[in-house]
Amino acid sequence: MPGSRCPRPALPILRWLPRYSRAWLPLDLLAGLAVGLTTVPQALAYAELAGLPLQCPFCPLQYGLYSSFMGCFVYCFLGTAKDVTLGPTAIMSLLVSSYAFHEPVYAVLLTFLSGCIQLAMGLLHLGFLLDFISCPVIKGFTSAASITISFNQIKNILGLQGIPRQFFLQVYETLRRIRETRAGDTVLGLTCLAVLTGLRAMKSHLPQAAPAEPLVVRISYLIVWISATARNALVVLFAGLVAYSFQVMGSQPFRLTGSIPQGLPAFRPPHFSLAVPNGTVPFQSMVEDMGVGLAVVPLMGLLETIAIAKAFGVANVLGSFVSSYPITGSFGRTAVNAQSGVCTPAGGLVTGALVLLSLAYLTSLFYYIPKAALAAVIISAVVPMFDAGIFRTLWRVKRLDLVPLCVTFLLCFWEVQYGIVAGVLVSGILLLYSIARPPIKVSEGAVLLVQLGSSLHFPAVEHLRDSVCSRALAAASPPRSVILDCCHVSSIDYTVVVGLSELLQELRRHGLSLAFCGLKDPVLQVLLSADLEGFRHFPSWEEAERCGGAELGGSRAEPFTSTAESTGLIQ
Repeated sequence: MPGSRCPRPALPILRWLPRYSRAWLPLDLLAGLAVGLTTVPQALAYAELAGLPLQCPFCPLQYGLYSSFMGCFVYCFLGTAKDVTLGPTAIMSLLVSSYAFHEPVYAVLLTFLSGCIQLAMGLLHLGFLLDFISCPVIKGFTSAASITISFNQIKNILGLQGIPRQFFLQVYETLRRIRETRAGDTVLGLTCLAVLTGLRAMKSHLPQAAPAEPLVVRISYLIVWISATARNALVVLFAGLVAYSFQVMGSQPFRLTGSIPQGLPAFRPPHFSLAVPNGTVPFQSMVEDMGVGLAVVPLMGLLETIAIAKAFGVANVLGSFVSSYPITGSFGRTAVNAQSGVCTPAGGLVTGALVLLSLAYLTSLFYYIPKAALAAVIISAVVPMFDAGIFRTLWRVKRLDLVPLCVTFLLCFWEVQYGIVAGVLVSGILLLYSIARPPIKVSEGAVLLVQLGSSLHFPAVEHLRDSVCSRALAAASPPRSVILDCCHVSSIDYTVVVGLSELLQELRRHGLSLAFCGLKDPVLQVLLSADLEGFRHFPSWEEAERCGGAELGGSRAEPFTSTAESTGLIQ
């Protein structure tokens, strides 16, 4: 039909696949390969951070690889942004270590339930719930997580074993056993960390090679760019070769990753119960054990990219069928994807395929990867998450926001969930206080002009009544009628209507009047529908002064004064 618009395809892949250009293919392949070379070593490192499984310390890292390919394939079909990549991250791995209790069955079930929650939030458009997690709370959590995760890896840099995972016990035990440091692990770990830091700095300061540059310059640029982009893979490969060389010579100064089961994970639904030596833990008990984690994990997963909640949900639900722990969008790998010139979400297919190939054929080679090298990869990834400048910025901009920031930051060292929940509660209290105590400006004169600085809701009505009565009926001055300027009030509720009715009656008992001005249409309709006795309104306070000054008790020739002495900001 002429003039009609074609409906948008239900699947996002149908928006770009029909117009896919052959010129995009090399760029998507390059980007997928670059992201894959970053994903595999990070997946191995993050699995150790997640602590899966505790009872089998020689094969925990397969879960990181299990978690790294499903999101790539799902996002190719459901993704709306070409740069975003899904997979395990340091933050999500830290949360898994808190809520999965180092038990794979818990981790996989947490993935399934988180995916269901994220999918429901996407379908029901519940993204507004994330608006209640303020920026100071997020900054406090990520900064504390950066320190927690980094210190968690110090034991691997030093070659220590048997260090508890709780942060304060971890600090105490690490310092107490510092003399047990293994020189080989420390030297290798610090070397890897220095190389990663140098390659990161090199990439950030690498100038773009212009097409007019000589071929040698462009090739040199490409070599440096590839080396810096795939720095994690290069460092892990170098460390593995060093460890293998020592193994061949008959000595091993490093703690190695150990054997990782080879092959692809079985496609099966998650277990909804857990067999233990004393019986079975039922589904209900597992859910109760996870507790607040069922809110924290899906919300933190969606925090920065709520627009693709459905893709996250589907990726986690399907990921649980291949023994994945919860995944989310990775900022670091997304940046690599964008800088590699990816054109469509098809780059994720290459990344996912590379992870599957690693699972199928390369796991035997992972045996020789030193844990110190993986620790260096994690520390290099999470250190930039610490934002020291946010404390200085909030001190300069709004010091009150330092309260939820510091509460979240400090309590996250104790337990992650306590820090996040406490930060959200403190932010909520500050928000509710601003609603319950809106700014009220009182201009003195024969008639009081009371100006509300924001909308009026039921927690604030008693504060408004007390403020008006204390100034209108003050013992130090004669009683004065009141004009209530509501030009900034966009909505009111029934409790406010009741409170205003009582205020009208209170002033009338003292022979005074209350007039309204600047009422917006929705507020005016509510007040007219309430049929308040003695209700009067004017377009502006000037009109109220001119038309009702004598009746209100003032003089039309006497203007309102608003000086430092006569103006109060009551909060």
